[in-house]
Amino acid sequence: MKQLVIISGKGGTGKTVISASFAALDCNAVLADVDVDASNLHLLLRPEIRERHDFTGGRKARVDADLCTACGRCLSVCRFGALTAEDDGKARVDPLSCEGCDFCSHICEEGAIAMEPCVSGEWFVSETRFGPLVHARLGIAQENSGKLVTQVRKTAREIGERDGRGVLIMDGSPGIGCPVIASLSGTDMALVVTEPTPSGVHDMKRIVDLAAHFKIRTICAVNKSDLNTENSAQLETWCTEHGVPVAGKIPFDTEVVDSVTRGLPLVECSHGPAAAAIRKIWDKVRDQLS
Repeated sequence: MKQLVIISGKGGTGKTVISASFAALDCNAVLADVDVDASNLHLLLRPEIRERHDFTGGRKARVDADLCTACGRCLSVCRFGALTAEDDGKARVDPLSCEGCDFCSHICEEGAIAMEPCVSGEWFVSETRFGPLVHARLGIAQENSGKLVTQVRKTAREIGERDGRGVLIMDGSPGIGCPVIASLSGTDMALVVTEPTPSGVHDMKRIVDLAAHFKIRTICAVNKSDLNTENSAQLETWCTEHGVPVAGKIPFDTEVVDSVTRGLPLVECSHGPAAAAIRKIWDKVRDQLS
């Protein structure tokens, strides 16, 4: 089974619109939303949740008041200000400030501080009319180190292999951080979606460099390409010079907004220029994958 991740150097370039359209165009794919910080592929695919699982992303400190002697040593070593003293001098943990570094539990001579697993989100196995979808949701103020991305990818891959699916289509995160690295590693190809703006050009170069570091093949698509034809031409020139194939250019089209408002993949409800461009891009991406 081939693995395709759709990423971008910055947010708002149209990854989810393209991912949902690819899902509608392929009849034998398993889908995954690995942008777990801001998961939104489900808004266009309308999945029915079949399985729900807790995600434990880290650990938090817990103070046993019966064992605490109010010595104050843990308060002095916590660099995050997560430990404060109660009226009786005993330590209390602020779970929102605790980073799980474990230093306080080692410094406590009474063994009054223990590190406990923290449920920081959920991940789901769902069914859509285009195939199975694995997605997730982080809790409020919870951090994502890439573990949840790995869990979503692993489950989607297992489902795809079990059901004999031909491709795993992943709606990825923007940027070049840990979640993106977790999305990229081990994939067969990355489709980099960019736009003809200064930030779009700059951030596309960074994500292409990151993919090259991990020896991941990249292919590029320029969204809203007609908003600045000069920048679009510069993007194509840069891609040609650096060996990145350009799968196509998607023109600005108000029907994209209409499809999002209706909660449908663009290619399912439009025959406009943007939908036509995405169909051609999918044909080129599929050829490159095979």
